[in-house]
Amino acid sequence: MTCDMQKPQNMVIVIFGASGDLTHRKLIPSLYALYDQKMMPDHFLILGVGRSSYTDQAFRDRMMQGVRSFSELNHLNESELLQFQQSIAYQQLDPSKAEDFPRLKIRLDAWTEETGSPANYLYYLSLLPSAFAEIASNLAAVGLNHSTDGFRRLVVEKPFGYDLESGRKLNDDLHKAFEESQIFRIDHYLGKETVQNLLVMRFSNGIFEPLWNRNYIHHVEITSAESIGVEGRGGYYDGSGALRDMLQNHLLQVASFVAMEPPSSMDADAIRNETLKVLQSLKPLRNEDVANHVIRGQYVGAHVRGNWLPGYREEEGVPSDSRTETYVALKFFIDNWRWGGVPFYIRTGKRLPTRVTEVVIHFKPTPHTLFQRDHVCQHCNTLIIRIQPDEGILMRFGMKQPGAGFHVKPVHMDFHYTELSDQHLPSAYERLLYDAMLGDSTLYARADAVEAAWQFVAPIQHMWKTDPGQKIHGYPAGTWGPEHADGLIEDSCMGWRYPCKNLADDGDYCEL
Repeated sequence: MTCDMQKPQNMVIVIFGASGDLTHRKLIPSLYALYDQKMMPDHFLILGVGRSSYTDQAFRDRMMQGVRSFSELNHLNESELLQFQQSIAYQQLDPSKAEDFPRLKIRLDAWTEETGSPANYLYYLSLLPSAFAEIASNLAAVGLNHSTDGFRRLVVEKPFGYDLESGRKLNDDLHKAFEESQIFRIDHYLGKETVQNLLVMRFSNGIFEPLWNRNYIHHVEITSAESIGVEGRGGYYDGSGALRDMLQNHLLQVASFVAMEPPSSMDADAIRNETLKVLQSLKPLRNEDVANHVIRGQYVGAHVRGNWLPGYREEEGVPSDSRTETYVALKFFIDNWRWGGVPFYIRTGKRLPTRVTEVVIHFKPTPHTLFQRDHVCQHCNTLIIRIQPDEGILMRFGMKQPGAGFHVKPVHMDFHYTELSDQHLPSAYERLLYDAMLGDSTLYARADAVEAAWQFVAPIQHMWKTDPGQKIHGYPAGTWGPEHADGLIEDSCMGWRYPCKNLADDGDYCEL
């Protein structure tokens, strides 16, 4: 990130909800990584805001514990850490009380006057979405939303609503206090290096883009798997589920990067206009599509590598009759010239065999099979874009096996980002925080894109809510999900990269 990178202007980064886990696990370690690479402003203040009672020093100590425990840097410079922590402070404040915000304004004005810097303020809302609109309103009430002598930017975490109606209301409420150009909706998936590299790979190489269409691609598969369960967050997760937590935001955004048309430039609006067009081109789901092309599942207890893993309904805070999905798989189409007739498949779930997020481009088989003795299905070309972990790209194609005859053997060309250079590979939050400081919204979700994604999943939410006959399939922990998901891809020769069937250590697939 240090190559030709611009240094942000002097500013105050105000983190609401600063006593929460996100701040000391992700935000502060990411800001320190930027500081270590000389990519923070010359003068800056990180001001934690929250209801908890901290002195400046007590808050600094907690943040430094977070840096030492969660930093992804290969080294920590102790003298540099001491300098960094002097730019961290704390302001006790109740975000729901408008009468507390004049004290915040006094604190910010004092820093601006003391340093002689422009009044540049970046607000990061590390809180539940229910607090977003109220904080925006309270900032506006004391004039902290607009200024003629500096910028005001608002970074909000997902979920951006819970359905189409609440997503629209959240956007409307935020727009009462801030312009859309000031609002940065952070999706950490878009901060991952491989997602960004989709643009470079497609549009800077002449070999990929000519094949990136319905003429050569059989189907596109996007998988996001987690090996963990709900990890003590059963109460929260049961009100969300895999559809809201992962598919509507992260994975549809990744799909839009895969399917977008070439932008007119690398300007933020040019890129986001093209991803929006993809979301607006998603073929609307009818009731029969939801019934036949959407699989929802919930993990049940199973032995995995000799250890018993409890089922979702046995997790703390989860009702014994919960119908919240921990797995969802979806088949859909993009109705435009490039992708007409090409099925896209997305799946995501918890308690799967491993943690992996990847995009798999399955190319069509050759029109004439010369090597009849070999199983044709095994030799279809695939391009695998690994988003996490071990970011990289893998291409699979057939080569002649050494010896007599023409026996085809699949081989791989494998590239890992760690091989590109020995430089630090920035984390998603590191990249996105840096972009927000610069005012670059390329990798942030826009209001119209958020609403388009909610509109697409609305039929699924409606049927799951109103039709008790909609099935939820059980799948043993440690497997790739309900085997019914294998049936989404009709061509058995070109199914999921990791199929679901017969991978359980024990236990039967069932309906819940």
